[in-house]
Amino acid sequence: MLSDKGQKMTLKGRDGRAIGVRLEVNPKAKRLILRLDERTREAVAVAPTRRELRAAANFAAERVDWISERLETLPVATPLAEGTIITLRGEPCRLTLEGRGRVAKLGTHPDLHLSAPGDAGTFGDRVLRYLRRAAVSDLGDAVERHCATLGVNAQRITVKDTRSRWGSCTADGRLSFSWRLILAPPDVLDYVAAHECAHLVEMNHSAAFWAQVACCRPDWPQQRDWLRSHGRNLHAIGTV
Repeated sequence: MLSDKGQKMTLKGRDGRAIGVRLEVNPKAKRLILRLDERTREAVAVAPTRRELRAAANFAAERVDWISERLETLPVATPLAEGTIITLRGEPCRLTLEGRGRVAKLGTHPDLHLSAPGDAGTFGDRVLRYLRRAAVSDLGDAVERHCATLGVNAQRITVKDTRSRWGSCTADGRLSFSWRLILAPPDVLDYVAAHECAHLVEMNHSAAFWAQVACCRPDWPQQRDWLRSHGRNLHAIGTV
């Protein structure tokens, strides 16, 4: 049933498992839309107006089998927990409570590991802070390099936990990226940075835009294909 806020509902799949559905209003939507949020592992039913939210809820309920099938194809969730192995800059990295202090640190012996000693209850928060800082650092370096190549300037760089886009660029030159890019191979992160820097020249996806991307990353199709093939694995990291 819908919650008091009218933004959530729960469906029952064929196997009896509860399936969460988030209801959203998007005035830009031309019709009812149903998609899967791989990060939160719930369905999203979008209505053009608040008046059509009930129709969006029914739309999702009629397609519960489709939602179940899509959920079954998602990679296993990998929480930021002690002992878990994630990827960091494309390499396997073990998360551990070992070490001293309360600031997460990266180690390489005998294997790549991220140590975040301290309270086990806030372990995931410390790991996430480290990953976000690392993403800001790597993306900042990449943006600076690509801006120099293209002769442009970025006004601001931020990292977020975005659901649908790996990066974005506003008309006033602010760039935003998913922190999860730090989990991907460096060349993939670098491509996304080049992509957004190219938008500082061309705010579109025309041939002229892709020519700007190629100035920074001639191999951009290969990196884009990697992200399309493996992006859902990155969204599975840090989820419960």
